[in-house]
Amino acid sequence: MGGMNTAYTYLAVAIVTEVIATSSLKASVGFTRPVPSLITLLGYAASFYCLAQALHTIPTGVAYAIWSGVGIVLISLVGWLAFGQKLDMPALLGMGLIAAGVVVINLFSKASAH
Repeated sequence: MGGMNTAYTYLAVAIVTEVIATSSLKASVGFTRPVPSLITLLGYAASFYCLAQALHTIPTGVAYAIWSGVGIVLISLVGWLAFGQKLDMPALLGMGLIAAGVVVINLFSKASAH
């Protein structure tokens, strides 16, 4: 596949396409709107493909922690900005802890270097 940089590029694309797919899922209104429904299906397919490519190099637990953690924070921001969903202080604190966990994994875990 490629090196660690390529794996993290795949992981970043997996995260972005998953956030696009989830945002489109909300906009699809239960798969009743064709364009957002198609974007949802294509986005999830692209996300899982890229995640699978990243898993050639990045350990599964590390990749999934980053994918889900960053995805949670990004989709919450999209929900707030695009859909007017409110985030209270406990939600913001929790997302801050998730983001801190992703930083700790990337900076200090030897598992992410394999």
